[in-house]
Amino acid sequence: MKFRHVLGIDVGGSGIKGALVDTKKGIMTTERHRIETPQPATPEAVVKTIYEISRHFNWKGPIGIGFPAVVQNGLVKTASNIDNSWIGVDIDALVKNMTGLPAFAVNDADAAGMAEMSFGAGMDMKGTIMLVTIGTGLGTVMFTRGKLLANTELGHVLLKNGMEAELYASDAARKNEDLSWEDWARRFNEYLLYIENLFWPELFIIGGGASKKEGKFFDYLTVDTPVVAAMLQNDAGIIGAAMSAKYYKKQKK
Repeated sequence: MKFRHVLGIDVGGSGIKGALVDTKKGIMTTERHRIETPQPATPEAVVKTIYEISRHFNWKGPIGIGFPAVVQNGLVKTASNIDNSWIGVDIDALVKNMTGLPAFAVNDADAAGMAEMSFGAGMDMKGTIMLVTIGTGLGTVMFTRGKLLANTELGHVLLKNGMEAELYASDAARKNEDLSWEDWARRFNEYLLYIENLFWPELFIIGGGASKKEGKFFDYLTVDTPVVAAMLQNDAGIIGAAMSAKYYKKQKK
């Protein structure tokens, strides 16, 4: 069965958001519906929330899910900002069992990257492109010649100070330590310099909530690589999740 519209769901540390998406145009065709992420964010609690979002839209088609973990063929491999009980869980099967609908989950940053490369700041770019989503953690996405390298998880690299990058330079770190935008930007710049020296991308795309606040910190970034804000901003995760469902449905035929 061919399909164009998909329910895209973006699972975050503080909220789970969903909307219907036209995957051909890369736009949401409904308003977002958001429910706070249950605490603890166990498989049963999160999947129940996904079910509630599908019921809100009275949805009967495929569901694409951007999930904050390494996801390989539906299996959750890590649990940085979710409950450890997720490790080893087949999220696709769990959502299908709860909703009765086909489900396809990918790493949440990868989902945002798919949307930005197809409909946003990365359109028509063929070099090495890095997208960094700034939020509770640091999500990373790498595309080379338009091809995705999935599940990079470069927010967990150790910087020169010995700290894990996302504990040092995420938006959560800025808020928890009450850092000024300038002080936080210097930390984030250290991280970009580190990534730049490893991969030499041709463009950094900054996504997540910080993509709406570029005026507060872009001037403090000194990397040689051009830096731009994500065009789709926080909608990228939902749009990309829907796109990934269409892509992975084809792969599983």
